[in-house]
Parts: sequence; structure tokens; C-alpha cells
Amino acid sequence: MKRDTGTVAAVKARANIAEIVGRYVNLRPVGGRLVGPCPFHQETKGSFNVHPDKGFFHCFGCQASGDVIDFYCRINGLEFREGLERLAAEVGVDVGQARRDPRAARQRQERDACLAMHELADRYFRHVLGTPAGEAARDYLARRKVSPEMIEAFSLGVSPDGWQGLSDVLRSRGFSEDMGVLAGLLSAGRNGRVWDRFRDRLMFPIRDGGGRVIAFGGRTMGDGEPKYLNSAETPIYTKGQHLYGLYEARPHMAKSRRALLTEGYLDVITLHQFGYGDACGVLGTALTPEQAKRLSGFASRVDLVFDGDPPGRKAALRSAQMFLSLGGGCRVVPLPDGEDVDSLLHAAGRDGFEECLAKAEDGLTFCLRVVRGTFSPKEIAAWAVEFLNGLGDAALRAVFIPRVSSGLGLAERELRQSLGEAEDRGRRQPAAAPPRRQRSLDIAPRDAELLAFAIRRADYRAALAEAGAEAALSGDAAREFFDKLVGEVADELESRLDTAQSAFWAKALLEPVEGDEQAAAVFEEICIFLRQSREGDRRRVLTEAIRRAQEQGEHMQALRLLGELQALSGRGDE
Repeated sequence: MKRDTGTVAAVKARANIAEIVGRYVNLRPVGGRLVGPCPFHQETKGSFNVHPDKGFFHCFGCQASGDVIDFYCRINGLEFREGLERLAAEVGVDVGQARRDPRAARQRQERDACLAMHELADRYFRHVLGTPAGEAARDYLARRKVSPEMIEAFSLGVSPDGWQGLSDVLRSRGFSEDMGVLAGLLSAGRNGRVWDRFRDRLMFPIRDGGGRVIAFGGRTMGDGEPKYLNSAETPIYTKGQHLYGLYEARPHMAKSRRALLTEGYLDVITLHQFGYGDACGVLGTALTPEQAKRLSGFASRVDLVFDGDPPGRKAALRSAQMFLSLGGGCRVVPLPDGEDVDSLLHAAGRDGFEECLAKAEDGLTFCLRVVRGTFSPKEIAAWAVEFLNGLGDAALRAVFIPRVSSGLGLAERELRQSLGEAEDRGRRQPAAAPPRRQRSLDIAPRDAELLAFAIRRADYRAALAEAGAEAALSGDAAREFFDKLVGEVADELESRLDTAQSAFWAKALLEPVEGDEQAAAVFEEICIFLRQSREGDRRRVLTEAIRRAQEQGEHMQALRLLGELQALSGRGDE
């Protein structure tokens, strides 16, 4: 899809990068830039830099970098087109329909319809809660001691005990039944009959990074089965990627850098009600790697608050392992037997929950204790190898190996041997996925100087190309980057750089831009270097040709080449 460079430029001109980033990161001024903890990787120091005057961000820790659109897309998990359109709407730029291919237009229309249906459904469920049809739900919420403020803050509603309440509302607003099924709000019964899949359930809207309702979680108010029922996948909702309450918790996480992760919808709401605004929850299912990665971007430590029964311990073990594998801080908060966080807070208040927080166990310590106490010897060894091989960072693996071996009673030497054998088996297996993109460019220092100059002084790029800069670059990565610098339209260039190139781009712009006189001097030095490089290459070619001619007895050819070499060296009179 071609990008509307005019729209990109308009959004970048209108969107204040400091304000947009400041929604998610606590920034403080340092010189002419803003600094804070990076929202894209685990850290406590501020390696994340925002340069409002130049309109870009850069993290020295994870190499994340880009402009305000890149940040907005990345922090909200959006593709470029959707992120551009949403940010444009926020800052008042009309994207229009320019240069959209028909397929993209249909996809956009489908997403817009789904969003509109979910917004309508949200209003409908909230309306029903206040009607006679919502009396049972209101009584249930009162018994669970959910405050009116939390009902409003989390937009709670109810789906009535009927077959076609919502479907009738959707049809009355012009949505077809087919679209209703597509939105995941309705289900098709026998003979294609459409009915409300969430009927007679308390409704919890699930929001995306921009606060829009993209799905629902439904919970029975009695003994109905299943207890939890989530929306089906739609063009705007993919299971396993979102967390309940994350939108509401994100501002609090930006301040605390901690996340409280729990299991139930009401557990999340109760935590917020008692002042723990950095709480969110899984959507009635097991935590997924995508959810863990997303949460790790907002919090440097995750406290797992799961039930203390065997299923809860199993979920805590798996979740702790997931966060540890990402290199994040993790603790497991013990709850009294038979209690969940909702019942504990209402029975013992903040003081009771704070006592549990004070007893929280380090995530690795918890994992080792549970594995040692519940697994067979064979399972213990297998878990250790799986866990350690799942660590993406070799340095992290080196730190964990001694702790895992001692904590599980395994000989470190044998454990390392098992890890090596597992890695060998993995190398022999065909690759399951393409390799990850490198995060930094592997280029020579002199190549880096030339590229950085070309980034800072775009007006010299064409002249550098004419002077033969590309041929003088020593590596493929540097030449590929230079090709982009001289071959792309200026407005499109930044959006077409890969991760490593974007990081290099941002670092280059951190240096002062050369003035006109200095830039002319730098360019002259580069031209001298390029000329000398070409001459050096030619000398090496001539020297090798002379050697071959002499070996083959072609003395006249050798003399001719020697004369050329002397002329090149300015020594024709010798």
C-alpha cells in the first residue's frame, strides 16, 4: 500500500510528540530533550529520549526509535495505516480516501462497522443495566460490593435474558445479521437463527489502547456455564493479545512502573476500587506470550495475584516463567486459602492485602519451589532445560543457570550439558520462523561516519552518490542503507527504515548538525577519501596484475602495467 506522504507530513506537523509520548511515559527535561523509562523494554533508568525539536524518540537500551507515528503505532499495537488514521483523527487531520486500494478500503469499512457495532452494544448494555431488565444484575453488583464509581469507570452493563435484544438493536441501526455475526456479538443457532450469545450475563467491555470498545467479556451471575464467555475474534479483536483493564490501568502503571495481574474481571475492578489502579487481568483464559510482552512494555515488575488453589498455582507458575523469560521483574503474591483478591479486599481491606504483598515471593524462587515440590525428577530436569533455553538473553541465562541448578538440586555441569544438547537438536531442526531483525547495524566506523553525515545533511546525499560513496562503503548493510538514503522521497524515508536503520538514524540526529562551512569541509574530506580509496583499489589490482604477468613471462605486459602504476602514484619520472 502506498503511503499518503502528505497526510504523514500533516500528522507529524500537528501531533506534539512530547504530549503523545507523555501520555505513556513520565518524562523529565534534560537539556534540550526529554528523558524517561522506556515503555518498550524493562528498565529502571531513563534511557528513553524524546527530542521535541527534531520530532523523534530513541531508546539507547532497546534501540527503539522513530517519529510520533511510529511511537503511537508501537505503543498501541497498531499497523501503520490504522495508527496513522487514528492519530490523524486525534489531532484533526483529514486523512481522506486518497490512494487507498479497494481491498484496504473494504478492510477499513469492516473495521469501522465492527467498532460502530461495539460502541452501540456498549451503550445498549449500559442502558439495560438501569432498566427493570437489569435489576438482577444491579442486585448482583450490590452483593459483590461494586461501587457506583467503578460501575461507571469500567462501563459495566448487562445483556438481558432474551434471545434477540441486541440483534434487534443492531438491525434497527442498519446492521445486517451477517455483520452482527462477524462482529462476534451474536451467534447463529439452528436454521441460521441469530441470537444474543451473551444473554443474561454481566458485560465487561474490553478496550484497545485508544479506549475504544473492541470486545466484551460476559460473566454469569449464577451457576451458568461457562462462567466466562469472551467475544469471538473479529477484524478488531484477536484473542490472546489484550488484557482486561489495561487501558484504565496504563496511566497508573506509568507512575508506579508496576502491574498487578489477576484472573477475574471483578478482581481487577475491586483492586481499582481499593486504590490499586495499576491492576489488570487476563480474559478468563491462560496468559499468552503476546499479553506478557504487551504488559512488560508498561511495567518493570509484574505482581501475579492468582488464586492459591492448584489451578491458580499452575497458572502462576506458567505466567511467572513467561515474564522471567522476557527478562522482567516478577513476584507471586500469596493469598490465604479459599480467598481470591476480591473476597480478601472486602474482608480485610487494604491492610490485609498489603500483608500479602509484603510476603510476595520472587518469581524464580516461586517457580523453583513449585517445580521441586510437585514435579517428578524427570519433569524437573525437563522444566529446567525448557525454562533456560527459553531465555532470549545469553547473559540472563548465565545468571539463572546457577540459581536453577541449586534450587532444583541439579548438578550444574550436567545441566549445562543438557542445555547444549537441546541447542544442538534445535539447530538440526528446520527453522520454524524467519530470523529476528537485527537491532543494530553491523557497519565499520568509517562507513558509520559517512552515513551519519548523509542523514544530518540531506542536501549532500546526491553529491555523495555522484562521488561514488556507495562503492566505497565496506559492508552490505551500509550500502543498503545508503541506497535508501539517496533513493527514497524525503517524506517517506523514515517510515521505510527497518528497526536497525531507524536506531542508527536517531543516533545520528543526536549529534549537532554541521553548519554550511563545516559540511562543505566534511564533504571535501569524504571526496578525498573516496578518491584515495579508488586509487588504492586500482593500485592493488595493478600490483596483482604485474605479479601474474611476471610469473607467466609476459615482460612487456608487466612493464606497461608498471608504468601505469607509477603514473597513478605520481612517480612517472622514476
